Amino acid sequence: MKRSFTLIELMLVVIIIIILASVAAPRLVGKAEKARRAAAKADVEANIPSALELYEMDVGEFPKKLEDLIQNPGVDNWDGPYLKRLPKDPWGREYEYYFPGTHSFDYDLASKGKDGVFGTEDDIANWE
Repeated sequence: MKRSFTLIELMLVVIIIIILASVAAPRLVGKAEKARRAAAKADVEANIPSALELYEMDVGEFPKKLEDLIQNPGVDNWDGPYLKRLPKDPWGREYEYYFPGTHSFDYDLASKGKDGVFGTEDDIANWE
């Protein structure tokens, strides 16, 4: 005897899947953006500053630009590369780096955030 699913049984399974997805989807919305912000914050507060501090210990001052962390800018005592590659923020843009800094004592490091505009509330910076 050959057994198969009827159209009604298949429709019930599809409806159940749709109901489950509609319950779970609102919980997942916003989680990706929250994870991106956390990753950018980790880069700005720990990952990139660690490389900058190693550079500063070797050379005696912070680099003029982030590229100096991966390629010797022609300074003595450079013992890098301090990073494998230049990091991009979770939205695919380069981090903003300024030496000397205007907001913090040594350097300014920031991501423009989701909107890509510097100076808005979604920025993630080392002086906040």
